[in-house]
Amino acid sequence: MPSAAFLLQRIPVVGGLAYIERVQRLPTSFTAVLAAEKDNRYFRHAIAVLVNGEKIGYVAPEIAPHYFEPLLAREGQPLTCPGRRAASIEQEETGVESLLDFSSLDVTPLP
Repeated sequence: MPSAAFLLQRIPVVGGLAYIERVQRLPTSFTAVLAAEKDNRYFRHAIAVLVNGEKIGYVAPEIAPHYFEPLLAREGQPLTCPGRRAASIEQEETGVESLLDFSSLDVTPLP
């Protein structure tokens, strides 16, 4: 079973197909900005993933509820994390185009 640290280094970015042109332009590694979308009518814990000011998807819905409120509490202070393009085999197995590394985020997730 993978360790918690390993899992935190592989947070999936979902919804990338809607932003595929942007995702395909990403370098192998990048810095992502996380932005809570408190007015998102489809997912009340939506956390957008932005790179160079452009949305490339959302933090996976299984993870986002743990980080949504702590992110809102930062009162507009941007939260960044490293990201990377998924390897071809990862894309084929999961359909996920990008992964984030939450292992050193400056917030404490909710249980």
